[in-house]
Amino acid sequence: MTNPTVLVAEDDEDILLLVATRLTRDGFDVVTARTGAEALELVLERRPQVAVLDIGMPPPDGLEVVRRVRADPLLNGTRLLLLTAKAQESDVRRGIEAGADAYISKPFSPAELSARVRALLA
Repeated sequence: MTNPTVLVAEDDEDILLLVATRLTRDGFDVVTARTGAEALELVLERRPQVAVLDIGMPPPDGLEVVRRVRADPLLNGTRLLLLTAKAQESDVRRGIEAGADAYISKPFSPAELSARVRALLA
């Protein structure tokens, strides 16, 4: 059985490396993107089971990526986790309303992030 594919889309190189390294170590097949446009391309090309998306990345932002993935019936099995420094209740609500399955705010624990990805796959 192949490992689940997880897309990590984050424009902060340090956070991208941290998340990708942790998820790879935990047995996931990780693909990375630094912009929303790259993330959308990889979601269509690689069909990850989970996409971890930074809200504040170069266009389109994470919320728009969520909306576009949710609008595509072929991608409705993709679980979407938003990763962001915007932790206000209104930000969380906007993310969930856009179609995100889960939300983690920065700073975050890599172990918690990995656990959330596993929970989305369960």
